[in-house]
Amino acid sequence: MTYSALVNVHPQARIGNNVTIEPFATIHKDVEIGDGTWIGPYVTIMDGARIGKNCKIFPGAVISAVPQDLKFKGEVTTAEIGDNTTIRESVTINRGTVDKYKTVIGSNCLLMAYVHVGHDCIIGNNCILGNVVQLAGHVEIEDYAIFGGSCSVQQFSRIGSHAYIGGGSLVRKDVPPYTKAAREPLSYAGINTVGLRRRGFDSEKISEIQEIYRYIFMKGLNNSTALDLIEQELPESFERHYVVQFIKTSEQGIMKGFTTSTTSFE
Repeated sequence: MTYSALVNVHPQARIGNNVTIEPFATIHKDVEIGDGTWIGPYVTIMDGARIGKNCKIFPGAVISAVPQDLKFKGEVTTAEIGDNTTIRESVTINRGTVDKYKTVIGSNCLLMAYVHVGHDCIIGNNCILGNVVQLAGHVEIEDYAIFGGSCSVQQFSRIGSHAYIGGGSLVRKDVPPYTKAAREPLSYAGINTVGLRRRGFDSEKISEIQEIYRYIFMKGLNNSTALDLIEQELPESFERHYVVQFIKTSEQGIMKGFTTSTTSFE
């Protein structure tokens, strides 16, 4: 561990090997930091933080502050960050409440400057949140989702894997996996073809996903009818099952279907 006399590290904090803590950082008592992590100057890491290996946390970030929730009564909760995740300048991540008792950021994620992650959010692996993305409490984001800058996400919203949310979007409904979402109100803007290709999906699989969403968003069907037809008429696959189950279990409904609006925030 490398740090100067200008840092404030509680003696009971559990800090791994080869951790660098820059001047004026503050590390509270109930904190765990994994091997090889870099903590920048003026970072504050509060009780309940669990930070993985080889992370980078940039100046001004505040990790594991108490929730901004008036129902919070001081219960013992955590804010957990996986390995190889980068937290840029002035990011704030609140710890959990009695809902999940934890807030989680996965491994290999990038949270750009001024992102806020509210209490009880669960973010998967390999996610990217652009500058000034704001997540209310209880948001769930699955693996490989990407947000453009200045998105705001309503509490209890759910974002599926490989989804792309255009910059400046207001997310009030769930966003199914593999899709692009943009416009106001948030609407289906096609399949995230570029992202899927980058992650190894071949043309046949992308076409299969496009066909699934043609039933859901392009045929003028209600969701219940669309899902029934998908299960009856399209071949069984992991992607089909994932999309169908995601929509069936959506508690606040999914985003609107395709519109001809020319307004886009991509």
